Amino acid sequence: MPGLEIKEKVDVCVVGAGHAGCEAALACARLGLETVIFTVNVDSIALMPCNPNIGGSSKGHLVREVDALGGEMGKIIDKTFIQSKMLNKSKGPAVHSLRAQADKAEYSRAMRKVLENQDNLTIKQAEVCDILTDGNRVTGIKIFTGAVYECKAVILCTGTYLKARCLCGEAITYTGPNGLQAANHLTDALVNLGIEMRRFKTGTPARMDKRSIDFSKMDEQFGDKKVVPFSFSTNPEDVQIEQVSCWLTYTNEKTHEIIKNNLDRSPIYAGVIEGTGPRYCPSIEDKVVKFADKERHQVFIEPEGLHTNEMYVGGMSSSLPEDVQLAMYRTVPGLENCKIVRNAYAIEYDCMNPKQLYPTLEFKKIKGLFSGGQFNGSSGYEEAAAQGLIAGINAALSIQGKEQIILDRSEAYIGVLIDDLVTKDNFEPYRMMTSRAEYRLLLRQDNADLRLREKGYQAGLVSKEDYEAMIQKKEMIEKEVERLKKLSVGASKKIQEFLFSKGSSELKTGTNMAELMCRPELSYDILSEIDVERKPLPKDVIEQVEIEIKYEGYISRQLKQVKQFKKMESKKIPEDLDYHDIGSLRLEARQKLIDNKPVSVGQASRISGVSPADISVLLIYLEQFQKKNEKNG
Repeated sequence: MPGLEIKEKVDVCVVGAGHAGCEAALACARLGLETVIFTVNVDSIALMPCNPNIGGSSKGHLVREVDALGGEMGKIIDKTFIQSKMLNKSKGPAVHSLRAQADKAEYSRAMRKVLENQDNLTIKQAEVCDILTDGNRVTGIKIFTGAVYECKAVILCTGTYLKARCLCGEAITYTGPNGLQAANHLTDALVNLGIEMRRFKTGTPARMDKRSIDFSKMDEQFGDKKVVPFSFSTNPEDVQIEQVSCWLTYTNEKTHEIIKNNLDRSPIYAGVIEGTGPRYCPSIEDKVVKFADKERHQVFIEPEGLHTNEMYVGGMSSSLPEDVQLAMYRTVPGLENCKIVRNAYAIEYDCMNPKQLYPTLEFKKIKGLFSGGQFNGSSGYEEAAAQGLIAGINAALSIQGKEQIILDRSEAYIGVLIDDLVTKDNFEPYRMMTSRAEYRLLLRQDNADLRLREKGYQAGLVSKEDYEAMIQKKEMIEKEVERLKKLSVGASKKIQEFLFSKGSSELKTGTNMAELMCRPELSYDILSEIDVERKPLPKDVIEQVEIEIKYEGYISRQLKQVKQFKKMESKKIPEDLDYHDIGSLRLEARQKLIDNKPVSVGQASRISGVSPADISVLLIYLEQFQKKNEKNG
C-alpha cells in the first residue's frame, strides 16, 4: 500500500543554516512569516569551519551594518568572543575595523538557541533536492525523503556544501566542511531551472594540539584593554571580560623549500582541483610560489575556544598531503613538535554566477527565488550574513507586497558587496575590502547605526526603542558640533600657554573650538581643559563629533561625489526596455545590457564592456522614451 504524500504549507523555505541562512530565516520569521530552515545537519548551524573569528578589515563594517539593520551576528559574537581588537587604529577612522576571536562551539550554540526560540521559525534536518516552480515563479521545495514544502519564497544559502569534496594531497573525500555530509542533489535541479553554475574552491589550515606548541618562541598578541562591542544594542560594560591571547610566528626558508619540493603533490598544482580559489586568501603553496621573493610569511596561532585544546594555524591553509603538512608545520618556530588534530584541506563546491540576481538578491528569471552567501560566489562569514539578511528582508517584503530594499554603494558596505557581485565579473570567491568602497570615509564602522538604523526600523527588524536611541544620538552629535563651531576662543595668555603645553602653535587671532580641534595634536578630550561650557556626553557621541569636525573637508567632498552618484542611480531603467531599439548602442554594450538587465543607469555604467559613450546614448534614449510614454498618457 503506497504511503501518503507529505505536504507542508509555509511562507518561506531557507536552504542552509550557515551564517547567511541564519540571518535570512530570522529576518523572515521576525517579519511575521512562517519559515522553515533546512540543514543537512542540525549540529552545523552557524558553523565556523575555517577561521575562528568574526570581523576584520572591512568585514567588521559588514557585521556592524548587519546589526544596524536588525541582524543577529553582532549580538552573538558579543556574547561568545574570547579576544577583541580594533584593527588599523594607527590609521584614519575610515579603515578602523573590529575583529573578535570567537569561541566556535559557543557561537554556534548561541545562534542555534536564538533560532530554536524564534517564533514562526522551524529547524528541519533534511537535504533539499529540488526547487518547485510554476512557470517563472517558485512554489516550494522537495527534500530527499520525498516530502514537499509549498511556499511563497525560497532562499538559497547552501554555502560550500553543493557537490562538495575535500582534498588533502592524493586523498579526496566527498564531504562538506569538517567532514559533514555534502548536498549532492540540488545542483542538477538548479541547472534544470536554467541557473548558470560555477565551481569554486577555498581552503583551511590545520588545527594543532595546544599541548604540543612551544609558545615561548612566538610573539604574544593581546586583545584591546577597552573592548568595543559589535552590536549597537550591547552594553559596553558587558564586553569588558578577561581575554585569551593569540600568538604570532613566521614561516622560513626551510618551510618554503619543503613546499616547493612537493608542489607536484598539491592538488592545486597537480591539476586535480577544478574550482577557482580566492585571490585574497591564498594557500601557503600559492604564497610561496607567487611571492617567491618573500623570506617569511606571518602565521597566527589562534584558540578555537575556551573548552578545547585545538589551535587554528592562521595564514597556512593548504591542500598538501599529510606527511608534507607535518614536515612544513614543524619548521615553524614553536611548532617543532606540533601534533595535528585536523589536517589542512581544500574544499571544492558548486555555486552560481551572481549576475543572475537583481540587487535585491532575487533571481531575475524566477520570482520568489532569492539567494545569499557563498552560493553567490562570495567568501567569508560576514559577507554571507550580510547577503542572507538582505535576501531574507526582501523575500519577506516581496510576500507582503511591499517595496524591496536596495542598499546602494553610497549607503553601506553591504551595498558595495551586493553591487559588485550582481554587476561585475567575478571569476573567483569575492572578498570584501575597504579599497572596494569608494565612499569609505562616509561608510565607517562607527556610524553604521546612524546610516542604517532607519532602514532596519522601516523594514520592521529594529525596535522602536533602538530607533529612538539612534535619533537621540544623532541630535546630540548635531547640537555639539554646532556648539563647538559657535564657541569663540580668544588669543589670551591663558589660551596661548595651554596651546604651548600641548605642543600646538600659538593663535595669531581669535578662532572657535571646532577650528582648534582640527589640529592633529588636539582632541575633544584635550580641549576640555579650556572648554568651560562642555557637558558630559556618551563616548560614542564624542567619537562622532570629533570625526565630523576633523574630517569635515573630506566628508563634504565625498558628499558632493555621492550627490552625483545618486543622480545616476535614480535614473531607473524600465524592466521591459528593448535594447535592440537603441540603434546607436555598440553591439558589445547592447549584449552586456541585455545579459545583465541593470535596474538603473548607475548600475549600467559599472558593467564591464559598457563605455561612458554608451551611457550617454542610453541617457538620451531614456529621456526620449519617457517623453513618449508621457505623451501617450
